[in-house]
Amino acid sequence: MYDNQFSVCMWFSPREGDYEYDVRFVDAETAVKRAHSIINSVGGRAGFISRVIITDGGDCITFEWDRDHGIVFPTKEDLGK
Repeated sequence: MYDNQFSVCMWFSPREGDYEYDVRFVDAETAVKRAHSIINSVGGRAGFISRVIITDGGDCITFEWDRDHGIVFPTKEDLGK
């Protein structure tokens, strides 16, 4: 039922509680492209966006980027590198 449904959510700084969904219930390719676009946007590079996640249809995080640490999930160890 939730196969191939992903959502992209971003948090804004300096108020860590402020967030919004960029897209919801899209395919994996679209979600990754949107997350990449947000991270590399002016807001992402300037620090106005502090966190970006991709969640799957079951609301599990499948990707996480943090302004201060870069991609934090999956880790290199998760990817077998």
